[in-house]
Amino acid sequence: MPSTNVKALAESTREKLKGAVAQLEPFLNDHSLSQLAGEEGEDAVIFYKGLLADLRHLLVYSEVSVEKLGVLLRRPNFDMEFGERALYEAYHQCVNAFFYPKNECYSEDGRYAYTGQDAIRFRFKPVREARNVVLGVSKVFEELRDDLAYYESDYMTQRRMQGSK
Repeated sequence: MPSTNVKALAESTREKLKGAVAQLEPFLNDHSLSQLAGEEGEDAVIFYKGLLADLRHLLVYSEVSVEKLGVLLRRPNFDMEFGERALYEAYHQCVNAFFYPKNECYSEDGRYAYTGQDAIRFRFKPVREARNVVLGVSKVFEELRDDLAYYESDYMTQRRMQGSK
């Protein structure tokens, strides 16, 4: 991939991840487990524990990727190899952390992706704030998944082939 494309992709990825961080951080700072679960019972507590854990992981992965991409873009000479690696990690850490959460409190239902409806389905009906933050960042991670699709498998295949030469 030409370095101008990688640089532009790194810039757009960084901005999109900064947008996701801007949505996740205030939610996680302002909401506690007891506040979200309220009086809804044990199922709600388990659901929100998992959701908060997954969102914290996603926030950390996103912040790390924003920082790596920032370092890359601040360098006087653009390092193509470091850029491709940073984009690969952004895909595999951030995008995968969103679409495949460890606690499976929500999942993507591809049948809704093309209908204009939200493709995210929750295991338990969340409070409006939790629902809004997940659906808000879902749009960011859908765009990133489309932008970084090359880094899902082609990037590592290319690296392996270069190593065997």
